[in-house]
Amino acid sequence: MFIIDRWEEIFVTIRKNKLRSFLTGFSVAWGIFMLIILLGSGHGLENGVHDQFKSSAVNTLWIWGGQTSLPYKGLQPGRDIVFENADYTNIKSGVQGIEYIAGRSFVWGDNIIRYKSEYGNFDIRSIHPDYGPIEKVILREGRFINPLDVSKNQKVACIGIAVKEALFKNEAAINAYVNIQGVPFKVIGVFEDDDGRQGNQRTVYIPITTAQQVFMGRDQLQTLAVTVASNEIADSKRMEEEIRAKMAAQHNFDKGDDRAMFIWNAVEEFKKFMDLFAAIRIFIWIIGIGTIIAGIVGVSNIMMISVNERTKEIGIRKSLGATPNSILMLIMQEAIFITALAGYIGLVLGVGVLEMVSPYIKSEFFRNPEANLGIAISATIVLIIAGLLAGYIPARKAVAIRPVEALKDE
Repeated sequence: MFIIDRWEEIFVTIRKNKLRSFLTGFSVAWGIFMLIILLGSGHGLENGVHDQFKSSAVNTLWIWGGQTSLPYKGLQPGRDIVFENADYTNIKSGVQGIEYIAGRSFVWGDNIIRYKSEYGNFDIRSIHPDYGPIEKVILREGRFINPLDVSKNQKVACIGIAVKEALFKNEAAINAYVNIQGVPFKVIGVFEDDDGRQGNQRTVYIPITTAQQVFMGRDQLQTLAVTVASNEIADSKRMEEEIRAKMAAQHNFDKGDDRAMFIWNAVEEFKKFMDLFAAIRIFIWIIGIGTIIAGIVGVSNIMMISVNERTKEIGIRKSLGATPNSILMLIMQEAIFITALAGYIGLVLGVGVLEMVSPYIKSEFFRNPEANLGIAISATIVLIIAGLLAGYIPARKAVAIRPVEALKDE
């Protein structure tokens, strides 16, 4: 009964001061609302960056040749640096810490691929077997290019799921032959890409050596991809320097010539983005909690005013035997109730707004802004702490009121 009476008193007090209670609660609700919106937006930016890296392993060094800009040992600048199979072998055997390594070359020209009466224009990439895990290829049927295919110059192809749907319709693709620039290739696998992008699904992979022999007519690699086994930036930088030194010695250019060869260090770039988002999350929490603190101060001030208005009432309670703890709990319970209710409304509204706008956001760098379970739990904890802080000082003041002073005539 005592607990019920306490709740009745809280509701009576709120009804007596509707506008004051509303404005107080609004400040807390707005603080939580903004915190959820900011955290959800930060999460959306992070999702966008993750999607940009999702198409390939984030621990990859991407290497491609350029054109020399410095003279070297009597050689003039302006020479094109073209990678060869020997470069692949040299790096694979001479650089420590490699997880996967693969060369890649595009097959240019007539990319019309035919099967019976069906045909389409698709990307054709010639690769080494390790390119599968580097590009996060997911096999739906059959197998990927293997070392035997490369060593034997096999005319085999692993096709994207969009290629299968376009050419084979409902027919089985495995062991069928497709025509690539007049040359029959046996389909050994069907894949989909980990990031689910339609463009990557419209790709056909063939062995690098087969492409060099049949389509290119020369020993050439357009790009090399190397993954760092440790995922550590220090190791990636070491490997980057070792690769640059080996390629410079192999192709006779100054290893300090930044235009002769380019290396994109995904390990370093991904870490930069993750550090940036960690800083953004901290900044958001600081702004959000600052806004909530403003609301807490408002609640605390209102509770102080309430205590001052109820000084005589509290004096009567104490003179009738009310314990300090009961007075303390009454004031703190009212503060926690106002803070929790307002904060929960702000939380629900924030999550609702994020859920409503999320389907309409199509930007590549901003995807699925949402407040996950962790954010909701964190916000709830903040609300509980906020309510305790808002009610503690006014409650202590109420406990300190002396009945004699509270009941004397003014």
